[in-house]
Amino acid sequence: MTNVLGDTKTSSCLVVVVLVSAALQALKADVNFVACQLCALLTAVWFRLYLHPSKTSPFVRHVVATLLGIYFALFCFGWYALHFLLQSGITYGIMIVTGVEHMHKYCLVVALGYLSFCQITRVYVFDYGMYSADFTGPMMVITQKITSVAFEIHDGMARKEDQLNRGQKLLAIRRMPSLLEYFSYNCNFMGILAGPTCSYNDYIAFIEGSPCRHRDQETKGKVNGKSRLNDPSPNTAVIQKLATCFISLLVFLSVCKVFPVERNVDDDFIATTPFYAQVVYLYLSMLTTRPKYYFVWTLADAINNAAGFGFNGYDSDGLPRWDLISNLRIMNIECATSFKVFLDNWNIQTAHWLKRVCYERCPYNPTAATFLLSAMWHGAYPGYYLTFLTGIVITLAARAVRHNVRPHFLGSPTHKFIYDIITWAATQIAICYTVVPFVLLSVGPSLKFYRSWYFCLHIGCILLAIALPVKPRHLRLKEQQSALQPSKETTDSNQKQKTT
Repeated sequence: MTNVLGDTKTSSCLVVVVLVSAALQALKADVNFVACQLCALLTAVWFRLYLHPSKTSPFVRHVVATLLGIYFALFCFGWYALHFLLQSGITYGIMIVTGVEHMHKYCLVVALGYLSFCQITRVYVFDYGMYSADFTGPMMVITQKITSVAFEIHDGMARKEDQLNRGQKLLAIRRMPSLLEYFSYNCNFMGILAGPTCSYNDYIAFIEGSPCRHRDQETKGKVNGKSRLNDPSPNTAVIQKLATCFISLLVFLSVCKVFPVERNVDDDFIATTPFYAQVVYLYLSMLTTRPKYYFVWTLADAINNAAGFGFNGYDSDGLPRWDLISNLRIMNIECATSFKVFLDNWNIQTAHWLKRVCYERCPYNPTAATFLLSAMWHGAYPGYYLTFLTGIVITLAARAVRHNVRPHFLGSPTHKFIYDIITWAATQIAICYTVVPFVLLSVGPSLKFYRSWYFCLHIGCILLAIALPVKPRHLRLKEQQSALQPSKETTDSNQKQKTT
């Protein structure tokens, strides 16, 4: 009996030691991550001032950006950072060997497969459920970059011009990147830890000192009749974004533990709390998780801006815009009146990647295929798949409501205002309902939450999607093209009359 008790105590002590060790490692990883990002911010200022394109060749800027990125990655993640180089190196070899016709397919499979392997081993072998700055986070961004480059090379070197839409023409890559350019794009110090993803053409234009060069053709480099400055200062934008980071971090640290998400599945809470109070608590608990993402993504954007990357032309007042690679628009997120508006302003660069790689190219069920790819990219936790499967149903229902119900409320400002209030509340609750499994991670607690709500949003959205018809995407595109065609013909005839 004594031996049994002794073994039990020993086992309990070992479990406690393992948990404490894992928690300390997670805390150390988070501290390293923030420290590296702050160092990257200072380095970005130095990079813009002392390695400016007017003073330094693109080769030197590529080399310095890559070496600093690898150094920060090694400092933050140790030898796990070698996965970044290995994943990039393997896919570059695939591009060279397979050629432009099929490289995009092979690179997508290999890059996503490599990422999934690392995510599965991390989740089920090492530290299930530990939200730390793990090395698969940067690999997610690198996977986006690898696949984006592969598809853009395919568009620029294997497809005809008339087969490309406007966005694909803008981002198409017309020559194979060198090995240095490829690694610089994937592993530069500005985005290796937290992104965001950017297009290859935008990054090369930044390195060579001609931001927006491929985007200026339509406006002839002028706004409001005035020539654009070649090198606007990002200082104001950086300061504003750092202030947003500070406020977001303060809010997260002060209120996150007040409304823990796990309480939504607590037995006593479910049994004793009225349903309307559960709805309010769900909204507040999910609301307090967002500032963490606001902090990380806004800091990453500020780092890129501090280096001079992210200039996106000028607004209608002639002020420089530094939102080319911004990953979120906070006010649009919190005031979103539809599921689509929320998703369009949350993790923007990932949404662009999913659209360009999957949604625009998938011939059948592009919405379902896009959500599935997003789930695979996010990781191996079952909660991710529950979230994105729920997202498919809610997206279809939201689209049906928007197409069939919204036009009836556009007749007067009062009706439109009422519609906006109702859809805002519905959108926020739908988002929270959808994202709960994403935070809880596991199947058991997630299904327990949905059972406590009687799967009401699932059932309601399925009924709405069935009852309210929506034309297939390819038919809507045809109608848009046919609507644009007469206006184009009218414009051409007017130009001919002016010429004659």
